[in-house]
Amino acid sequence: PTPPAPPAAAPSPAAEPAIVPPNFVAAYLNNPAPVYPYAAKLRRETGEVRLRVLVTVDGTAGDVKTEKSSGSSSLDQAARDVVFRNWRFVPAKRGEETVEAWVIVPVVFELRG
Repeated sequence: PTPPAPPAAAPSPAAEPAIVPPNFVAAYLNNPAPVYPYAAKLRRETGEVRLRVLVTVDGTAGDVKTEKSSGSSSLDQAARDVVFRNWRFVPAKRGEETVEAWVIVPVVFELRG
């Protein structure tokens, strides 16, 4: 005897378009660098802060969290402040629809000279 045929697969729903993540490096956005905290400069603190930013549909930061600290709370705060208050983003898209999405933003503090 032959084994019974497997049940017919249910039709799959139409695949949703992939999400194109937010962009913060587009040259025309002119996002300002953070102000280097004076006390951090005196202590010669440097490092990279990695921020997790919720980019809203209008391209602003709806929420900013520290993903990875620079090791300096003042540098971390300066980075969060400038991104939340002043940065603009190209929002994420799902097909033609603009959607909120999270993006990781590195902010580097380095002293020259």
